[in-house]
Order: sequence, then structure tokens, then C-alpha cells
Amino acid sequence: MTIRKSTEQDFDRIMDIYSYARQFMANHGNPNQWGSTNWPPESLIHADIQDGNSYVCLDDEGRIAGTFFFVQGMDIEPAYRTISDGAWLLDSPYGVVHRIASDGSVKGVGTFCLNWAFAQCKHLRIDTHEDNTVMQTMLAKLGFVHCGTIFVKEDVYPRLAFEKIETKL
Repeated sequence: MTIRKSTEQDFDRIMDIYSYARQFMANHGNPNQWGSTNWPPESLIHADIQDGNSYVCLDDEGRIAGTFFFVQGMDIEPAYRTISDGAWLLDSPYGVVHRIASDGSVKGVGTFCLNWAFAQCKHLRIDTHEDNTVMQTMLAKLGFVHCGTIFVKEDVYPRLAFEKIETKL
């Protein structure tokens, strides 16, 4: 698998992947994270592509099998400024991954994308809906630590916040 920045030519395929992901989440006990609002909206994906923060994961045949948002910097995610029931591990520039999804055709797309993002930035933050046990299990396997709860402006559901930092041996 490989990762590259998304282009506008990828838009329809990206939206197909999000449609599949909404159904997958609903079928696995998480109908509210994206399903209740038909998240993410087309306008946001166009903006992500235009801003250079949208990425696609290509399978070994070069077909788009997954997509995600990735950006890094200091204090880049406003929703992460307030965390309850815990605290972030480190106050330094970080990378954030949002809207990670696959089409289900290739095993390990999510892991590959998160490992790629961590290779770019050794301090990652991510959040997920409390009903998204599939994502929570993957994050635990990849060494992410649950740090507390955050809230996003898009809906009323709390999000479990996770962080992973490189540790020196």
C-alpha cells in the first residue's frame, strides 16, 4: 500500500468510501458518529483536498482503498483545547488524523494509514465516538493511549480522545 495526497479527481471515490464507512459503522453498533449527519459533507472534503490535508491509501494495484485527513502543527484542532476526564500526554506540536475510512476491500488500511501518519509526526492525536469499538481496538493495538473526552461542534456526542507519542528507549 502507498499514501498520497488526494486530488479533485479522487473526490467521487472518496465519497463512495465514506458512504461505505457510514454503513459499516452502523452495522457494527456505531450508527451516530457519521450516520446521523451523513458526515463528512462534500464541502469539507473539497476544502480538505484544496488545503492539501486529504490523503488516499492505494492498494497494491493502485486503486484507492482508503482515505483520511492529516495535518500537523501546534494547537491545530480547536476541539482538543478542552479535554475532560483526563489530560493530554504532551503539550507540543502534534499531528491529527480525522475522517479515516476504508472501503473494506483490503485488510489493514486503517493501521497502514495511522502508521504512515505517525512516521510523519511522532506525536499524534485522534478521537472517536464512544460507540466506535472497532476504531478503539485498532488504536489500542497501535499504542495509542486514551487521554480523556472531547466534544466536537458537529454533534452532541462525546468523543474519546487518544494520543500516541514516540518514546525513546
